[in-house]
Amino acid sequence: MTVTGSTLVITAASPATAPAAAPAARRRAAGRAPGPYRRLFALPGTRGFTAGNLIARLPMGMFGVSAVMMIAGQRGSYTLAGAVTATGLAATAVVAPWTARLIDRHGQARVAVPATLIAVLGSLALVACVRSGAPAWTLFASYAATATTPNIGGMSRARWTHLLRDSPDAHHTAMSFEQAADELCFMLGPVLAAFLCGVLFPEAGTLAGAALLLTGMLVFTSCRATQPPVAAAPRRGSPLRALGPLLPLFLVTGVVFGSMEVTSIAYLDVQGLGAASGLVLALQAAGSCAAGLLYGTVRARSLKTCVCALAVSMTLPWAAAATGSVTALAGALLLAGMATAPTMVTAMSQVHARTPEGRLNEGMTLAVTAIFAGIAAGAASAGWVVEGAGPTAAYAVPATAALIALAIALTGRSIRRPSDRSRVVRTTTAGDPQ
Repeated sequence: MTVTGSTLVITAASPATAPAAAPAARRRAAGRAPGPYRRLFALPGTRGFTAGNLIARLPMGMFGVSAVMMIAGQRGSYTLAGAVTATGLAATAVVAPWTARLIDRHGQARVAVPATLIAVLGSLALVACVRSGAPAWTLFASYAATATTPNIGGMSRARWTHLLRDSPDAHHTAMSFEQAADELCFMLGPVLAAFLCGVLFPEAGTLAGAALLLTGMLVFTSCRATQPPVAAAPRRGSPLRALGPLLPLFLVTGVVFGSMEVTSIAYLDVQGLGAASGLVLALQAAGSCAAGLLYGTVRARSLKTCVCALAVSMTLPWAAAATGSVTALAGALLLAGMATAPTMVTAMSQVHARTPEGRLNEGMTLAVTAIFAGIAAGAASAGWVVEGAGPTAAYAVPATAALIALAIALTGRSIRRPSDRSRVVRTTTAGDPQ
């Protein structure tokens, strides 16, 4: 459109150029609307702390397998190896909440680095004691020292909560990404540990895990701009009391995870496919990882809905195992895993909503500790059923645990209706209804 003197001239686009311009405009418009994950990592500093987070999180799936293979390989006793790792889990259940409380009180960088150094020294001491033939009690003491390992997943989630406190949709995407990262690291960690210990030397997995943990933690804590500020106000409220209704749910969910892993390993071993157990179990983690990323792009569902889907999906491996088909079991584990991530993301969101101000890392660590306790109980329960009734019948353990989780979600009034005091709230604008 142009103006010439007193004449207004309107020039229309020719039919040949108009169709070509429309797709180009649509492509430009599409380029201006990146996906939720691209928007997430466009925020300043997020890529840096996420890189450190992933490096430090990978060893979480390595240490247990590495310790078992190292101790059993050098001392020839799986009983001793299992007892040492169980002692480490018990020590973590006691120490981790205190470490998280110190991080909330004094800041991530100030506490996480020295706590990580203690844990790394514990791992190195374990290697030295195993290698030198030191008394058995030194193995227990060394591995117990690794209990000071900070909850890197909790610290990363705390950073997202701080950065996205006014963006609930973006916060949901971030929590979904964190859950997918958990699944990915716990899927790749044992595979990497088994490869290093089997191909190189028995201590390689523990040494590599310690190096990755320290490196990742230093990268993570060096990103100071995204670190949540330490509140100067006195801390009121108990995370344990606030999360009381949720912790049984996390405990029972842990039973689902622990029992499913032990039962599947036993089932495949009976089928003569023990060497393929890692690959088959990886399908469950892969399903959860994919579902977690997808869940971050859609609207969050209620916890009751997610746990209901979990309860239904956990009956699939039991039914597949009854057919005697390993292929059917693999598919059932993949589908079962896809219900895991949405449940954990939604449950962790309630942890964020309920935890008292300034104690978020402690609250998330309590939830993770409950999951680990459930994993230990589930593994022991499944092992007992496998010995008494066989691996097919043992698939009833995770199915029953999922039903118990559903009963908790349905009957727990405080779980169905989370507190209105959530730190992740939607801010109103001029066009929003009040």
